[in-house]
Amino acid sequence: MTGTDAIVRRLRVTAVVMVEVTDPAALERAASLHIDEADYCVDDSGANLEELRAEERDRVHGDVEAELLELVDPYLMVDVEGVEVSGSECEAVEIDEHDRPVPSWPDFAALFPVCGCDIPDCDDCTSGHVTPRTAVVLWGMAGLLADQAYDDVIEYGDDPVGSDDSMWSVFDEFPRITWRQDAIWRRRAARAFDDLAADLLAGRWPQPTCPAEEMALHLMLRYGEELTDDGTSGLDSQFAHLPEFDKDLRWTLLADVLFKDHDILELFDPGRDGIEDPDDEQNRGIGMGDYTPPAWFTTFDHMTPRDPRRPFRR
Repeated sequence: MTGTDAIVRRLRVTAVVMVEVTDPAALERAASLHIDEADYCVDDSGANLEELRAEERDRVHGDVEAELLELVDPYLMVDVEGVEVSGSECEAVEIDEHDRPVPSWPDFAALFPVCGCDIPDCDDCTSGHVTPRTAVVLWGMAGLLADQAYDDVIEYGDDPVGSDDSMWSVFDEFPRITWRQDAIWRRRAARAFDDLAADLLAGRWPQPTCPAEEMALHLMLRYGEELTDDGTSGLDSQFAHLPEFDKDLRWTLLADVLFKDHDILELFDPGRDGIEDPDDEQNRGIGMGDYTPPAWFTTFDHMTPRDPRRPFRR
């Protein structure tokens, strides 16, 4: 049987190579030189060869992973007689000293810039209540509590809270009037944490648009303070690089500036049972509005509604 008559067999070759970038500037120069010497196909878009090369240089500039991949050619690994390379996959990820991938975090310093000039009556300084370190703690709490809330939905479904010895993660922290809501209601409440996290990722203050988000933010603030106090918020590890400001982690001040009011906390007072009903005398006395569970996802009059087509993460 000749080589041309042999049965073609497909194999996947996996190789892992650890490298250390000891001279980032040299790597960038090498990647730039490679781009200058590489051949590119010019299509009908109107871009010429030099414009394509300029775009490629801009794409990899300052990104060591992209610069490395510009120079690495996996096809050269298998320069073997009788073998044809039919395709390849190649990626570069940053790893720590234990060879574990380093997570990629949002740039909260850029999302929440703080003036810090300390000039009296500076509008930028007085409005910087959500600092980068504060924002990252709130974002972390939103993600954690959302995960736990979705876990509650999966674990318990429509089961009432407090009906047995079940160990709830989040929904037992909600007012008693919500304890008999079904899994659909709880899933929407879990999404409230994700909605506030999305605000933070967009560089916006996490200001509640409905009662469910008010409850979510109260829990984010409470647990954010607790985890910061006990050193498990991540500020001393993966987020230690964030700049520090005098206004960092001022939880009491945040509770004042992020909420229009704290009426929802009245639902935790057994002496005020029924206050969630807008027709209740106590409710009317403080102008509370409708806080019955079906109304928890109704947008406040002074806020912009969320996109009703947004998906559930889980």
